[in-house]
Amino acid sequence: MIHFFKLLRWKNLLLLILTQILVKYALLEPLRQNYSISLALSTIDFIYLIIATVFIAAAGYIINDIEDIVADKINKPDSIIIGKFISEKTATYLFITLNLFGVIFGFLLSLSIEKSSFFMIFVMVSAMLYVYSTFLKSIPLVGNIIVAALVSLSILLVGLFDLTPVLTKANQSTQLFFFDLIKDYAIFAFMLSLLREIVKDIEDTDGDHIMGIKTIPILLGRNSATKLTFILSIIPILVIVLYMSNNLYKQPIAVGYVLLLIVAPLIFTTIKLLTAEQKKDYKLISNILKIVMFTGVLSLLLFQFILLK
Repeated sequence: MIHFFKLLRWKNLLLLILTQILVKYALLEPLRQNYSISLALSTIDFIYLIIATVFIAAAGYIINDIEDIVADKINKPDSIIIGKFISEKTATYLFITLNLFGVIFGFLLSLSIEKSSFFMIFVMVSAMLYVYSTFLKSIPLVGNIIVAALVSLSILLVGLFDLTPVLTKANQSTQLFFFDLIKDYAIFAFMLSLLREIVKDIEDTDGDHIMGIKTIPILLGRNSATKLTFILSIIPILVIVLYMSNNLYKQPIAVGYVLLLIVAPLIFTTIKLLTAEQKKDYKLISNILKIVMFTGVLSLLLFQFILLK
């Protein structure tokens, strides 16, 4: 059973669930009570959204592992599950089943909020994850951008399904203002995810080279790719500091949290990129970026001290 949960990347799925729960119940629901904004998702609708998102994301992890069996034998031989603990046939059936149920719950959700066209989002994401794993991931940077965009989308979905179905001319400015807050988190997630994907590519250079996958570090060389990642890593730091100075300067608790638990670790990873040489260095950077994504998600709890003060 433990190998089953590892195959599904249960830690990543828990982070996804936590993110959507905090967007809904730490941001939007308190705003409904204090700003009288309109929300479309009932509790059961929100459960449908989580199930659809998690199932399709889990299916994406499975097809990615199926396609990476050979490369993983080189990049992370101790972490191989498919072919060792779970057969490729079983993994394929699981991929199909999770995708099917994810799309079904997406359909039920779209019907419930009377936005049947939204159903196509789940179909397109499901298809995109398959195309990414089987083809697009071999195209330099394109695969990285797609993964980062899908991570970002998992955050945007809550605002899209909860705010836009009840959008009217009367409440348009309020609804869109709070959707923009969610969009800011989605942009933050996109930047960090893109960085992490490139770092993981640098870490997995050996296996990707054998598989013929043309990632950035294979095309540019590990050193040049590391320098590029260093430059890219400065961007989220500048964006966060600028955002903080423009919006949070009167909120000492929020400023302290952001500086200590988001900016400081990002500065550490940027400095670490200057000296990174071995696989363990890139692994450390990747793990820190994942932690920053977690602390970034938890910062949603700060809105009770900011908007709702």
